[in-house]
Amino acid sequence: MNYIVLDLEWNQSPAGKSGENRAIPFEIIEIGAVKLDQSRQIIDRFHECVRPQVYQNLHFKTQELIHISMGELSSARSFPEVAGDFLRWCGEDYVMCTWGTMDLEELQRNMDFYQMENPFPRPLLFYDVQKLFSRVYEDGHSRRSLEYAVEYLHFQKDLSFHRAYDDTCYTAMIMQKLDWERVKDYLSVDYHRPPRTKEDEIYLQFPDYAKYVSRPFCTKEAVMEDKGVTATPCCVCGRSLRRKIRWFPSGSKTYDSLSWCPDHGYMKGKIRLKKAAEGDAYYVIKILRMAGEEDVEKVREKREHLRAKRRTRRKHKKGA
Repeated sequence: MNYIVLDLEWNQSPAGKSGENRAIPFEIIEIGAVKLDQSRQIIDRFHECVRPQVYQNLHFKTQELIHISMGELSSARSFPEVAGDFLRWCGEDYVMCTWGTMDLEELQRNMDFYQMENPFPRPLLFYDVQKLFSRVYEDGHSRRSLEYAVEYLHFQKDLSFHRAYDDTCYTAMIMQKLDWERVKDYLSVDYHRPPRTKEDEIYLQFPDYAKYVSRPFCTKEAVMEDKGVTATPCCVCGRSLRRKIRWFPSGSKTYDSLSWCPDHGYMKGKIRLKKAAEGDAYYVIKILRMAGEEDVEKVREKREHLRAKRRTRRKHKKGA
């Protein structure tokens, strides 16, 4: 199996939202990639600019970041041609690696716009190297820029930033530096094409947490009525747990809970409702992880704070 380290550069409507094509808000203008073997050594390279067909002028931010001219782009090939060659270059047995989560989403959205066949598996699992860097060198939650990571690791900045091929080289260097045995289990899920049926639903077990991605539901209410969505199995042993604090809304599209495992202690749950790309359906991303005393107290305080706000609102309504 190989690793494909991918980076994209894209343009957007120079007129802002008023000139945006909602089907393709970010039009890809450059694809860069390096192919790594199992030892994470570079064995091949791919780099090509893409001729824009939707936004014929560059947004000022695009010009500032990537220092590319429309003249250079006008002589490039079209997206279907370049993307088709890129996908064939990837080969058969590989896993995608990106800095952050946006590149695969935008690649597939551009493919959808041009009605290209999507060859990626469902679910599409990939390595978010930005997240892996945080797990190894920071708190696991912070998300740093690529340039920050390069400086942190004291790499020579011989290449530019915000050019697709150069950024893939830096990302590959960071991958080579990581303790791969420590992070190789932490695959990320691309949500461009969420599960379609109950059989397609995604269950992933990691060393310190579990993730579930649901099929679509017609309404928010239907989501929280589903037993599979609200179940809280222990993320370590899989035992079905009793909830000490039932799921409660902690935001307009989030829910929290607290459960207890006799063998492993408290476990906190987080549900996030996501709008499906097509139609008005919703799907769920649920994270279950073990909780320390501080985490437990935060969940309790959050629930009590929300209860107090509801009581205050009810009093105001009665007073009115």
